[in-house]
Amino acid sequence: MYGPPVDMSFINLSSVTGALCAQPRVGLRPLRRNSKGKYLSHAFRLNNNNISDVVGLEYTLDHFLAQPSKLGWLDLSFNKITLIDPALCQLHELRVLYLHGNSICDLSQTDKLGELQYLHTITLHGNVIEFERGYRQHVIAVLPHLKKMDFSAVTHEQRALANIWGHCTKRGKKGQIPETVTPCSHEH
Repeated sequence: MYGPPVDMSFINLSSVTGALCAQPRVGLRPLRRNSKGKYLSHAFRLNNNNISDVVGLEYTLDHFLAQPSKLGWLDLSFNKITLIDPALCQLHELRVLYLHGNSICDLSQTDKLGELQYLHTITLHGNVIEFERGYRQHVIAVLPHLKKMDFSAVTHEQRALANIWGHCTKRGKKGQIPETVTPCSHEH
């Protein structure tokens, strides 16, 4: 049986690997560990820090979790992340990904997550991409298994419209993704 999420949000981390020097916060229920001292959790929180990228994520997850390949929920909200790192796409069992309140400024970054076949919940609001025309339609179109986006259900109608929108943008017709409405301060 797996326990509550491992919560690293109490520290002022500037990198994912900075967690290696910290102890997870103890909540109301104690965190369960296996015989090797690794946490029995399928969830990991690194929210409310100053993390700008997820370099070293695999190593950090392996350090803390008994089964890092089974990670189902990752909270990276309220950080300074600007890009969807390929390391996130290696989390094949990921079902829930919180990225709200970051600095992602290129909507096409979300395309990378399309290979996560179990991803059903994502949060991206509070990023610059939220202000791009077609934001919600684009994300729904590239994440076919999405059930919730930004804490709101993805309806059948939204899915149908997103699919139509996605087909139109692929052909270069109306609905094509314009440049970011709000200037992005990061060059990538």
